Amino acid sequence: MGIFWDLIQQNELNKQQEQADSLEERVAQLETELSTTKALLRKTLEALEMHLSKDIDGDGQLG
Repeated sequence: MGIFWDLIQQNELNKQQEQADSLEERVAQLETELSTTKALLRKTLEALEMHLSKDIDGDGQLG
């Protein structure tokens, strides 16, 4: 019975490791997407400020 229990435990450990690896990859992907989204939002805000000639974000300057 001991060998079967060891196999079951090893299988569960392998599953958890795969999930952790997958989660780390997903977090890295989300961080990349967030960075890209923030850059796009900044460019959009700059363009909008220039178009409206108004300081929208309160940084004291246009664009």
